Amino acid sequence: MGAPSDIILGLDVGTTAAKASLFSLDGVLRLTASREYPLLNPVPGWHVQDPHAVARGVLEAMADAVSRVDAARIVGISISTAMHGLVGLDRELRPVTELLTWADSRAWKQAEVLNEHSTGPRLHHTSGTPTHPMSPLVKLRWIRENQPDLLADTAHWVGLKDWVLAVLTGKVATELSTASGSGMLDMEERAWNPEAIDIAGVRPAQLPPIHDTTDVLPLAPDAAATIGLPSGLPVVVGAGDGPLGNLGTGAMEPGKAGLSIGTSGAVRMVVRTPAVVSGLFCYALTRDTWVAGGAVSNGGMVQRWLTETYARGCDDAEACRRAETIPPGSDGLVMIPYLVAERASLWDAEIRGAFLHVRQAHTPEHFLRAGVEGVAYQLWTILRRVRMINRVEEVRATGGVFRSPLWRDVVAGVLNRPLIVTGAAEGSGLGAAILGARALGIVESLKEGYDLLRGEVEETRVPVTEEARLAYETMHYEVPKLLQRYGRLGADIR
Repeated sequence: MGAPSDIILGLDVGTTAAKASLFSLDGVLRLTASREYPLLNPVPGWHVQDPHAVARGVLEAMADAVSRVDAARIVGISISTAMHGLVGLDRELRPVTELLTWADSRAWKQAEVLNEHSTGPRLHHTSGTPTHPMSPLVKLRWIRENQPDLLADTAHWVGLKDWVLAVLTGKVATELSTASGSGMLDMEERAWNPEAIDIAGVRPAQLPPIHDTTDVLPLAPDAAATIGLPSGLPVVVGAGDGPLGNLGTGAMEPGKAGLSIGTSGAVRMVVRTPAVVSGLFCYALTRDTWVAGGAVSNGGMVQRWLTETYARGCDDAEACRRAETIPPGSDGLVMIPYLVAERASLWDAEIRGAFLHVRQAHTPEHFLRAGVEGVAYQLWTILRRVRMINRVEEVRATGGVFRSPLWRDVVAGVLNRPLIVTGAAEGSGLGAAILGARALGIVESLKEGYDLLRGEVEETRVPVTEEARLAYETMHYEVPKLLQRYGRLGADIR
């Protein structure tokens, strides 16, 4: 057990920012420093990042956080990153490609071909990752078909987590959680799947060794000097941001689903053994704790687009206040919120967004509210599949959008479950710190780590109003049908 004044640094590397959060074991200290970096869209469907910009953001955020405390109090670092990224490194661990993010959909044709036969579903069942353009496996297949020399000549093909580990430790490594989101893991064997490797067209030596999420690597001298920490400090390799989001919000028991909305969004539930349900993913948190659920690509980004389009000159908070004047159901207006290639539950990379049932009486405020409801409907289609694994009695939610009463009320109403909004702005960073406490021997279980590090986190219980329940109940049955019909229509148009 560490001393009460000891600190764990939980690093959360997301799609648009790196957040370095410090948690003291006595619960007194909780602070976060962050650095943003751009998500680039150089070609329609391509969503990439400069690996060097991400690395700078990581190091600067960590240095900023560390500068605010006595660095000698920090006993370890634990890492969360966004999943499904892909970047090529040379033998000196220098990037030779951009970072292809989860949102990159260039490989949609490759995914479509694999899913036309039994290969795609079989890979999903084996790895837990749907065969979709987000998957590093499918991205590698695209590179194999379009840049075969690059595929063959690149020394290492790694994910975002692995790139961060290379920056901090100088080692080529991945961990079970990130590997489980690659599409190339054999979940039963906890090892790379030979069939997937063959389909990707890579050599086994081009993929990093798979560590347990609680394994520890030493902080490299160069990174240590930049951050202001001692060389050799333990770096817990950590897990993916989705599984760690459940840990950070306390959604670790049967019947409790975790919901997070950032740029994207996801609904997830903890399972003790790998469980693959059609339309859902299954990713590792530890060797004996897995998280099943589904992710939407169009989460908080929809709010930003709505504000810019229908409430120009307002910020998101004011746009939401304007939308509160519209009744639940938006007077019949429905948004299909596919601004970028969508994932769960249709897994259709080419589907486009739309507003349906538009009438002359609809105002900009109607469009604002319909967009928020559209995202909530998408989350409902995932929740109804998660219920195939276990009952869902409450939803524990986190994310910046929930500062808005509109988002809280709409999501609670559409999901028709008690919604517990946690004030833990650190999100997956807190989950990383909890996992780090377990890895460093400070606590004996993840539950003990949660109780130790969560501190006095504010929680808001959002009731389901009768008006919202009645307005959205019919949509529980209509929206899945509507999405399926619209998906088929879009395919016919394409």
